[in-house]
Amino acid sequence: MKKSERNEIIEKLTQIGKDVIQAVERSEIPKIEIPSRTTSNIVYDPEYLCYVIGDKKVKRSAGNIRHIRRLAQLLRVARFCKEEMQKSLRHTTKRELYYISESWEKGLKFDEQVESDNIIEDIEAMIGRPREDFRIIPNPRGSIYGDITLRYTTPKGDVKEVNCLDTPDGQAIGPRISEAEIIDCKADKVIAIETSGMYNRLMEEGAYHKFNAILVNLEGQASRATRRMIKRIHELLEIPVYIFTDGDPWGLHIAMVIMAGSAKSAHINRQLATPDAKWIGVTASDIKNYKLRSDKLKEVDYKRIKELSKDPRYKKDERLKKELELWKNLGKKAEQQALLRYGFEYVVEKYLPTKFKELG
Repeated sequence: MKKSERNEIIEKLTQIGKDVIQAVERSEIPKIEIPSRTTSNIVYDPEYLCYVIGDKKVKRSAGNIRHIRRLAQLLRVARFCKEEMQKSLRHTTKRELYYISESWEKGLKFDEQVESDNIIEDIEAMIGRPREDFRIIPNPRGSIYGDITLRYTTPKGDVKEVNCLDTPDGQAIGPRISEAEIIDCKADKVIAIETSGMYNRLMEEGAYHKFNAILVNLEGQASRATRRMIKRIHELLEIPVYIFTDGDPWGLHIAMVIMAGSAKSAHINRQLATPDAKWIGVTASDIKNYKLRSDKLKEVDYKRIKELSKDPRYKKDERLKKELELWKNLGKKAEQQALLRYGFEYVVEKYLPTKFKELG
């Protein structure tokens, strides 16, 4: 992160406290406004092609006895994040923050982690930045493999460089890697893969070389750090992103979260979503055309198809609408690995080249 960005975040965190102090100095009851994260205030933005937070706000006032404790806790968390950004390079997990509150002033510690998690999301919404930017991080999940060289700063403050071809299992994607400087890249596309098994298969079959691609292991639903990494590579290098998932409505939605964000992250989707990314499959059509081994859809799968069919992100895409309808009629789902019925090399030698041609 650039120094100017860090200073901007520190100033925004500081301003939360300043607003309260200034209200007291004016002999007013302190209160803060927070963008509402309820489903009624999550709207689809056709310009950014993702869900965003609407204009509704919720107020927390020191004049309401039910608000006082949570208001004080929010101020304490903002102060903690500000101080850590000013004096160290440390990162804190959400779980650690919950336990750190045990040392805070009387009445400020959290009874359950859900309380501290909600306040972290409140601060994200207030300053318009993901929690990773003010050093509250999730556990790392996901990895990247390919001819891309990254420069990052270690926890000790040392500046290092890594080429992601030099890591045997791929470079893990954590908060420092997701924001690392990209100093060189020979690849001309990104292939994001849902399962670790297929990611390993593409590594071993040389997909990174054959397609001149960066391979990203999503490990299921992509973490925010992984989505941020994908977006930065796409925008900074101006190369296309393709998403390769299991052949079921859940896999399709994993792709959609990369493309258009999630409802839960609506307040920061603009920093995470990659609208130009394309879903490779496995599609419902693939199950039929490639005669893949499949399982019957369960009631929960049909329910998911119904939910996605009502989602505006799918309504505007004829290809996705067609695949959802075919899934419903076909009643089948398949895993990525079902393509291995044709051999280890088939995905790299036949399936992916055909898909890239179809998707242009």
